Amino acid sequence: MGRMKRPRSAVVIGAGVGGVATAARLAAAGWKVTVVEKNDFTGGRCSLIRENGYRFDQGPSLLLLPHLFHETFHDLGTSMEEEGVHLVKCEPNYNIHFHDGTAFKMSTDLATMKEEIERFEGKDGFERYMSFVQESHRHYELSVTHVLRKNFFSIFSMMRPSFLRHLLALHPFESIYGRASKYFWTERLRRVFTFASMYMGMSPFDAPGTYSLLQYTELAEGIWYPIGGFHKVVDALVKLGERRGVRYQLNTSVSHIQVQDYKKGLTATGVVLDNGEVIEADRVICNADLIYSYNNLLPSTSYATSLSKRKASCSSISFYWALDKQFPELSAHNIFLAEDYKESFDSIFKKHLIPEQPSFYVNVPSRVDPTAAPEGCDSVVVLVPVGHLLESSSESHRGMAGTSGATQDWDAMVAIARETILKTIEIRLKISLNNHILHESVNTPPSWREAFNLDRGAILGLSHSFFNVLCFRPKTGHPNIRGLNFVGASTHPGTGVPIVLAGAKIVSEQILNEAPGSKVPWIENGAAITKVRNSPLDRAQWMPMLDWLHWVVILVLALLASVFGSLSRGWDWREAHFGGDW
Repeated sequence: MGRMKRPRSAVVIGAGVGGVATAARLAAAGWKVTVVEKNDFTGGRCSLIRENGYRFDQGPSLLLLPHLFHETFHDLGTSMEEEGVHLVKCEPNYNIHFHDGTAFKMSTDLATMKEEIERFEGKDGFERYMSFVQESHRHYELSVTHVLRKNFFSIFSMMRPSFLRHLLALHPFESIYGRASKYFWTERLRRVFTFASMYMGMSPFDAPGTYSLLQYTELAEGIWYPIGGFHKVVDALVKLGERRGVRYQLNTSVSHIQVQDYKKGLTATGVVLDNGEVIEADRVICNADLIYSYNNLLPSTSYATSLSKRKASCSSISFYWALDKQFPELSAHNIFLAEDYKESFDSIFKKHLIPEQPSFYVNVPSRVDPTAAPEGCDSVVVLVPVGHLLESSSESHRGMAGTSGATQDWDAMVAIARETILKTIEIRLKISLNNHILHESVNTPPSWREAFNLDRGAILGLSHSFFNVLCFRPKTGHPNIRGLNFVGASTHPGTGVPIVLAGAKIVSEQILNEAPGSKVPWIENGAAITKVRNSPLDRAQWMPMLDWLHWVVILVLALLASVFGSLSRGWDWREAHFGGDW
């Protein structure tokens, strides 16, 4: 009688969204999976804060690109509903408040949007809005097909004809603000349709035009919320994995990734815990912060050092307020835009400051989910984007505008931010929250770094500028160590819960395709993403294109597009002149 074949094993570092989704997928393929997590909870930033009957989403609070969530559960042979995840649609999407007391209601309802658009842009404004939606739809569909469902192993991955012919249609060399300015002639609506770049941790004046896909998914698919909090999605994936044998070890910190030097090269063979215990595995999947992992869990290299110097996304000062009454003036999702819109973003992303006039986001989960707060009360989350820490080894920050040198006085900075937020809400909505706050929790750049090992406290990982995405973003597989993969915000395809779920699918298929005898169980549904790395078929696809003329054309187009994008940032499409007054 033949010996029973030992199932392949994997250890996952970190129980964030990417980690639990990858664990569930590998377990579905018959692998023995162990997940180690430094905290006593799963979800990472996608976790909950609870206080005397109040519940707050610590990180993400709006569910976008819902089909990527449904696809994850479908691939695992179930559905969100079967696993107890019930989504409710938020209507309106947002109420967006300007400095002068006016507001804009963002909605999936076409009649509502027509009325709102024409109120600011006149009768012909709605037609221009529909053209903007058309372009955003194109960005969305092309990105989902050619970016979120593909891996990018090298520069040659970008040479795929299927991707290359659509590159300029994605407007990667123009800013999202520049693209929006083609369709909206008032400064207010240019702001309304560009602030969402904050979700990618970028200024709308720098974020590639491609990211208008965020506006599209909000306008066409809506904003959703899981009853019970965003962590319900993570919890469902954890339970799915556990039913298939995934073992979770919480309160378990990793000292380093065990790497052996074999004849075939360096190979990851497991993890060494802080207590000295070794968990050996055929594969190591790292869902911890990528820059932290390269610099703290692996041998020091020049590449690891270079990652620490890459542009990072923003951090935040986040307030979690338990209110003793409800304020109907606040909807589920509220945006307060700074009067000095560009300066506010420049303070965050160029100067790494806390802006004097911040644009900020207010979430009231109890507006759509009564279980988030006691009856007659509200739970409120305020996210104030701020510059990240100067370095990951200290709490030093450049502070507010006008501050000389670095500061570590976070109590003072939090107090100023709190006062600014409460005053702004009071002036614009004529309501005072201050005397109704029963309890407050706060996250700052240092606390984000401490709780989740986030490099420089950047809550969205690496930036998403053009040379930080696609083949330029850190790879899903370590370039020099076999058997080591990465999943999460700072690897391909990027940040955000739905994007990381897509990344979990990409990396799971990469692992299964590279492991002899392993099969991708969801491939029967026609839902597989990647092919075997560097397959002859892939090489055959791009090899004919590697001629000098091809490269010259691409570089010229990129240069022209980049110059055009720079010019468009100062161009007023309506008045046809530079630097027009707004």
